[in-house]
Amino acid sequence: MIDRYTRDEMGRVWSLDNQYQSWLEVEIAVDQAWADYGEIPQSDVDAIKKKAAFSSQRIAEIEAKTHHDVVAFTRDLSESLGSEKRWIHFGLTSTDVVDTAQGLRLKQANAIILQDLQKYLSQIKSMALKYKNTVMIGRTHGVQAEPTTFGLVLARYYAETQRNIDRFTRTSRAVETGKLSGAVGTFANIPMEVQDNALRQLGLSSQPVTSQVLPRDLHADYINSIALIATGIENFATEIRGLQRTEIHEVEENFAAGQKGSSAMPHKRNPIGSENVTGLARVIRGHMQTAMDDICLWHERDISHSSAERIILPDSTILIDYILDRFTNILQKLAVFPEE
Repeated sequence: MIDRYTRDEMGRVWSLDNQYQSWLEVEIAVDQAWADYGEIPQSDVDAIKKKAAFSSQRIAEIEAKTHHDVVAFTRDLSESLGSEKRWIHFGLTSTDVVDTAQGLRLKQANAIILQDLQKYLSQIKSMALKYKNTVMIGRTHGVQAEPTTFGLVLARYYAETQRNIDRFTRTSRAVETGKLSGAVGTFANIPMEVQDNALRQLGLSSQPVTSQVLPRDLHADYINSIALIATGIENFATEIRGLQRTEIHEVEENFAAGQKGSSAMPHKRNPIGSENVTGLARVIRGHMQTAMDDICLWHERDISHSSAERIILPDSTILIDYILDRFTNILQKLAVFPEE
C-alpha cells in the first residue's frame, strides 16, 4: 500500500525486515521443538538463538541467483552460523515457514485493528448518548418522512460495529494459525509433536488437517470480515455526506484552519474524509474476490495464491487500520447542528 494510507505501526508489521524476522522466529521455534523432542542438541539451538542473523540486502543478492526467497533466506542465515546451521529448516518445506510466519504477522496486525475497532466503537457510543434526544427528520428514499433522533441513527451504527467486531474476532483468531507438516502435509519428515510444540511457542493454533499449505478459506473469511468493517464505515460515511449537503446541513466534517475545499471555489467545505474512506472501502471489497479465488489450489499445493496474498493481506489490514483511525477522528471533530 502507498505511504499515504499506511500508518507507521501497521507499516512495520508488513515490512520486509519483519517478514524475515518472523521467518527466523519460526525456524528457531521449530529447532527448539526438535530439541525438546530429543532429536537435536539443545546447545546447537542455543547457538542458533544467539548467533542467527539475516541481511535483507544479502538475501536479495542470493535470491537473484536462486529465484527462491526462502532458499535465499536460509542460506543467508547459515552464513551467520557455524556447524549448528545444519538444523536450519530441518524437516521443513518452504510453505511451513511462510504460512506460519504469515500467521504471526496477521496476529500482530489483528492486535492493532482490534484496538482501532474498540476506539471507534467507544466514539460512536459517546455520540449516541450525547445526541440521544436530538430530534431530526428521518428520511426514506432520501425524502423527509417522520421525526427520529440523531442518537438513534448513531445507535444503529454502534450495533453494526459490534457485529463487525464479533466477526473479526472470530476470523482473526482463525488466521492466527500455522502448519509444519512438511512436503504435501504428511508429517513424513517432522513429527506432529514438533509442529504443535513450535506453534505453542509462537502463540499460534494448529490446523487439524492441511495439505502443504494452510486452507485458504480461513483467509477468505478473514478478508470478508475486514470488508464488512470497511463497508459499515462506508455506510456511516455516506450518511455524513448526505447530511452535510448544503440544503440539509445537519452535520459537517471539521474544517481546519488553512484548509482549502477547492482550488476554484474557496467557499466550499466538502466532506472529503468521508469520501476518502468510501473509496478505500471499495478497494478492500475488491480484495474479497481475490481471496475467494485463492481457495482453489491444485492438488496438495500450488502458489497461485502467494503472489495475490503479498498484496491483499497487507493492503487490506493497512487500509482498515487507516480507515478506522481516520473516520474515528472525523467523528471526534464532527460538527452537529441541532437547530438545522
